[in-house]
Amino acid sequence: MASAVANRYARALVDIVVTPGSPLKPEDAIAQLRATEQTIEQSAELRNALLTPAIQNSRKRAVMAKLIDELQGSSLIRNFVFVLIDRRRIGMIAEIREAFELLLDERLGFVRAEVTSAATLDQRRSASLESELSHLTGRKMRLRFAVDTGLLGGVVARIGSTVYDGSLQGQLLQLRLKLTEQSAD
Repeated sequence: MASAVANRYARALVDIVVTPGSPLKPEDAIAQLRATEQTIEQSAELRNALLTPAIQNSRKRAVMAKLIDELQGSSLIRNFVFVLIDRRRIGMIAEIREAFELLLDERLGFVRAEVTSAATLDQRRSASLESELSHLTGRKMRLRFAVDTGLLGGVVARIGSTVYDGSLQGQLLQLRLKLTEQSAD
């Protein structure tokens, strides 16, 4: 769960990105924000420089402007990063990016689902699962995939607090419950 501060910055960026005529598509904003976050996270030197109050914001901005240009980022993302630097919130970029993605999904009508499978799903199975979950819920889905080698087979999908257990373990448990109910009768 993102903090109130992260949500405030994320909401401001969402408002700009979804405005009709915005120069940046939502998926491009996500990709650019992720790339910027990864660049900062991959360099301890850069991260430390951005978080150090002794370094002037103008120098931090100059470095980030150059890096965002190299990433082919938009001026909108560059300016957003500048605001984070100026407000000493650049250390929260991961939390802000996550809140941005969640709020953007909500605004665009997507529901998130966490899907766990025994092995990595191929493109065809992923698309089929997304279609099935969309049909089941009546909403557009945004799936996040994880692999759990402890599953014997199948998938488990979690949408909010609802769990759809299509795993082999879940099916065996249901069979076991039915058999124990029948033997009790």
